[in-house]
Amino acid sequence: MTRSQLILKLNELRSLPGETEVVEFKEANNDYDFRKLGKYFSALCNEANLKGKPEAWLVFGIENEKRSIVGSKYRAGNRPHLESLKGEIGNKTSNRITFIEIHELDLPEGRVVMFQIPAAPQGLPIAWEGHYYGRDGEVLSPLNLSEIEQIRKQATHFDWSAGICEDATINDLEPEAILYARENFKIKNPRLAKEVDKWNDSVFLNKAKITIGDKITNTTMLLLGRNESAFHLLPSFAQITWILKDKENKELDYEHFSIPLLLNTDLVLKKIRNLIYRYLPAGTLFPTEVTQYEPYVIREALHNAIANQNYELQQRINLVEFPEQLIFANGGSFIPLTIENVIEHDLPQPLYRNKFLCDAMVALNMIDTIGSGIKKMFEYQRNRFFPMPDYDLLQPETVKVKIYGKIIDKNYTQLLINKSDISLKTVILLDKVQKGKTISDEESGSLKTARLIEGRKPNYYVSSQIAAVTGEKASYIKNRGLKDQHYKELILKFLDQYKTATKTDIDRLILDILPAILDKPQRENKVKNILYSMSKRDQTIVNQGTNRKPIWKKNI
Repeated sequence: MTRSQLILKLNELRSLPGETEVVEFKEANNDYDFRKLGKYFSALCNEANLKGKPEAWLVFGIENEKRSIVGSKYRAGNRPHLESLKGEIGNKTSNRITFIEIHELDLPEGRVVMFQIPAAPQGLPIAWEGHYYGRDGEVLSPLNLSEIEQIRKQATHFDWSAGICEDATINDLEPEAILYARENFKIKNPRLAKEVDKWNDSVFLNKAKITIGDKITNTTMLLLGRNESAFHLLPSFAQITWILKDKENKELDYEHFSIPLLLNTDLVLKKIRNLIYRYLPAGTLFPTEVTQYEPYVIREALHNAIANQNYELQQRINLVEFPEQLIFANGGSFIPLTIENVIEHDLPQPLYRNKFLCDAMVALNMIDTIGSGIKKMFEYQRNRFFPMPDYDLLQPETVKVKIYGKIIDKNYTQLLINKSDISLKTVILLDKVQKGKTISDEESGSLKTARLIEGRKPNYYVSSQIAAVTGEKASYIKNRGLKDQHYKELILKFLDQYKTATKTDIDRLILDILPAILDKPQRENKVKNILYSMSKRDQTIVNQGTNRKPIWKKNI
C-alpha cells in the first residue's frame, strides 16, 4: 500500500463505531508482550475467516477509547527488527501463517504500526503456541469448539490415502503381506472365506478396497508395499520409530520400521517390554498379576496413529517406551477435537483424514469399526483398574497418547475394584483427580455428592473411605466429626501454653495421630482443612504470618 492508501485505511478503521472482531487498537509501548501479540494474531486470523473478511487489522499507537493517535515506540527505529516479527510469529503459528504486511506511518501526532493479518485459510484454524484464539466482541478468548469445526468444515477434503501411485504395479507389493492380508480379511469377513481363496491377488485387492480399479493407491503401498518400493510415496513417507528410554529420559535403544505396515507393526509391538505387574488389592494377601499393558490397547493406539497420520506433513510415527508408560505420537490434528466427543457420543466421526486407509484397515482387521476403538481402550484400562490413556492435543499438528503401565493411586484402583457399577465418564473424572488435573466445579460437585472424592479446590483426591474395604472404613466415617473436634481442642491447648504455632508445630502435634486409613498426602490435607475450619468458620485462631509461613495464635 502507498502512504496515502494507508492513511485512508487508518482513517477508515478509526471511524468505526467500535472495535470489532477483526479490528484491534493498542497503544503498545516498546515492551508490549510478544506472546499477547501472537494471541491477537491467532484470534484476528480466525475471526476474519468466520466473518468472511479477507484480512484483519491490529493497529499500534492508537488510544482505544477516543481513537486518538498517541504514537507507539514498538520496535521503533529498526525496520529489520520490526520485519523479523514475520518469522517470529510464523514459527509459533500452525502452518507458519504470518502477517501479509507490517506498515509504519510516521504522522505528526506520532508513529503508527499497522499489522495486516490474513484470514485463516479455508479449513485451517490458526493456533498460536498450540492454542486457538478468537474474540468475543472486543475481548480476547479461546476459540470455541463449534467455531474451530466451522472453519475446518470449509475445506474440500482431499483423501491422500486414496491417491494413486501412478508408476507402481502389483510387483511393488510384498507377497507375504498380501497373504497376511487375505487371512485377516477372512477373519473379518468369515462369510466370504471360501470365495477369497478363489480370487487372484488383483481381484482380492479390489474387493478389499485396497486398490482402485487395479491401480495401486497410497494405502496399498502403506500396508502392503515392499520396503524397496517406498519411493512411490515420496515426498511423503511411512516410518514408525520405536525408542527405548529410561526414567531419566535417556535414550537406550531405537529402531526404524518402514512398509509394509501390515507386517511391520507386529515387529514394532514385539519390541515393547510388556512385563508382569503385581499389585495387592485391599483385604487379601494374594497379589494380582497382569501384564503392564493390554495388547489390544497397544495395538489400537499404534494402528490409530497409522490411520490418522497426516502423511503430507512428512513426519514419522513415534513410539517411545519408558519403564512404566508408552507414548505414541503421530502428525496431524485430532479431528474429533476432544476425547470427550469420542467417548461420550461413541459414534463414527463425520470427517476422516484418511477415509480410504481407515476402511482398508477395518477390512483387514487392523482397527475396529471406525469410531469404537478409542472407547474400547478406555474400557480395557478401566477393567484392569489402571489409569486411563492420556491424550495430549495441545500441539495443533501432533497427537500424543500416553498409556500407563502402573498404578498411580491405590485408592483409585481399589475404588474401581469395589464399585464396578460407576460409569466410564465418572471413571475418567476420577482419573483426572488422581493425576492432579483440573476439573470443573460441576464435575467436582457430582463426585463429592457421590462421596467419591474429598478435599478442597483445587486439591481434590480420590476418597479413601470409598476405596477402603476393612472395618476401619466405617469407624473412620462414623468418628470423623468427633475426631476433628478433638484435634481442634489439642491445637487450642497448644496455643494456650505456647501462644503461637507454626505449621511444623501443628504437624508434629496431630499428623501422626490422624486415622491410619489416610495416607500421607491425605493426612497433610486433613491438617489444612482443620486449620481452615478453625480460622474461617470457627474463627478461633488467626494467622499472623504469611500464607507460605503461617504463624497461628488464638483469636481473642
